[in-house]
Amino acid sequence: MKNVRQSKKRDAMLALLRHADHHPSADRVYLELKSQYPDLSLATVYRNLNHLCGQGLIRRVGPVNGQERYDGVTAPHSHFICNRCGAIVDLPEHSPGQDWLDGAGVQYGFQAEGCELIVRGVCRDCLSGQTQAKP
Repeated sequence: MKNVRQSKKRDAMLALLRHADHHPSADRVYLELKSQYPDLSLATVYRNLNHLCGQGLIRRVGPVNGQERYDGVTAPHSHFICNRCGAIVDLPEHSPGQDWLDGAGVQYGFQAEGCELIVRGVCRDCLSGQTQAKP
């Protein structure tokens, strides 16, 4: 395996994702760190997010409004994604458990290594008219 040198920018991205109360896109990570690292490029952000995902330090949630979103919480949990405003909510108490994974594996002849559940719909704020749909 190739040695990857330590990087202050990568460490800052990881810290941002681990402490975020949202699931930012690469663009949002770039905007949040640009003032701290004036020479930061969007290409550097994408490259480092891919590296962090590959190392299992963060995970991809999936595309929302055309942009991949990232999560600093790597413990198994599910997500709800609002189809109108793009909000993402963690659903840790509603994740399929190991018993469900093992049972599915026995039934269909595979060994499960993990499961990601994404529930899509309309969030409470959008249902009540408190937020505007994003393009």
